[in-house]
Amino acid sequence: MYEMTQMHEHAINNLRYIREAMERASAFTSIPGWGGVWVGITALGAAVLAQRVVYRREWLYIWLGEAVLAALIAGWTMARKARRANVSFTGAPARRFFMSYFAPLVAAAMLTLLLARFGFRGAMPATWLLLYGASFVTSGAFSIRVVPVMGVCFMLLGIAACFVPLAPANVLLGLGFGVLHVVFGFIIARSYGG
Repeated sequence: MYEMTQMHEHAINNLRYIREAMERASAFTSIPGWGGVWVGITALGAAVLAQRVVYRREWLYIWLGEAVLAALIAGWTMARKARRANVSFTGAPARRFFMSYFAPLVAAAMLTLLLARFGFRGAMPATWLLLYGASFVTSGAFSIRVVPVMGVCFMLLGIAACFVPLAPANVLLGLGFGVLHVVFGFIIARSYGG
């Protein structure tokens, strides 16, 4: 009887170990390709609108509004794709993905508040592109291969934005949040579904 109990506990421990190893090894695959395309389209519109008021306070309001709209589109399309694929947002891969994704975005939000408080709008495009790119580089370790590549592209645009005035930096925002989202959204939709 004692040997049976030991064998049973050993088997349960082995199964637990295998399940945890599989969770650690699996990637979060519910990145929405078509959602990325729509985010890119709205960002291109925001870039065009913002270019008209680039040196006024409205520039910041346009981009903040775009950030909220993009978050709603991405959240809705990600939840939809996860539901269709029966992927949980509470599983280990999703938790690791979201933790590494949101940390740089929280930093970007706090830096935006700080930069806005002191009137440093010119530093915002580089901050946004660099930290948004960093969010994809870090979360890409727990996702599909194309995600960190997209992050590096955002970071390269962010580096360029460090060295130009606000008007050309706004164009770089359009290239990043607009064009990169459209291009990588199509790649993700075609290669990884929806």
